[in-house]
Formats: sequence, C-alpha cells, structure tokens
Amino acid sequence: MTADTPDTPDTSPDSDAKAFDAEGMTWAVLLGGWVEFAKSAVALPKDGAGGAMRGSVADIIGLQAVWFALQHLDELDADERALGVDRAEVLIDRHAQAVAERWGGEDLPGELAGLIEDAREALRKSRG
Repeated sequence: MTADTPDTPDTSPDSDAKAFDAEGMTWAVLLGGWVEFAKSAVALPKDGAGGAMRGSVADIIGLQAVWFALQHLDELDADERALGVDRAEVLIDRHAQAVAERWGGEDLPGELAGLIEDAREALRKSRG
C-alpha cells in the first residue's frame, strides 16, 4: 500500500454518499444505451423500413422511458401515482400511434411490437 491508499475501508459518515447507487447506475446505463441507439440511428436509410425505424427513434426512447417510470410508481403518493398512470397511458398511445403511422400499416418488427406491448403491460399492471 502507498501512503495515498488507506489500509482500512472508509467508515466515515460521508462514506455512505460514496456508496454504489444501483438504481442511479441502472438509469445511467439505460440512458447511455439509448443515447448510443439514437446516435446509431443516424446511419439508417431515410426510406423504407430503415427510414421508419430512423423516424421512430424518439418514440422508441419515449416508450422505454414510460416503461421504466411505471416500474417506480410505488415511490409516488397516491394522487401522483394516479396522475402518472393517466399520463403514461396518453404517452404510450401517442408513441404507439406515431410508430404505427410511420410503418404505414405494415407489421412492426418484433422487438418494436414487443416494446409497445411491454409498455402496455406495465400500464395494465400499474392499474392492479
């Protein structure tokens, strides 16, 4: 050990502030993944299925964000929870409709259809 490295763990009161924040880290990892997804979407073609996917990036990220938020509804007061569920429904419907319009009635790719279904399932579960 060097003089700069303590031989014992830090047990000072402020060491809790340095503790690993799993929830914050999860959010950071998800956010980082979606930022990379958005950056890579620029390389998609501007027409056809690639164009539809490229145009759907914001909606895909929005659906994932709503799904994630629904996982944390129990952290809200009852009034805020009810408002959150209502807002989630509006957002899911808005994003799903935009994606469907962009794909022009064609079947959505499985992962995209699954994302929409996952968001709707999380909404159903949040209603009990």
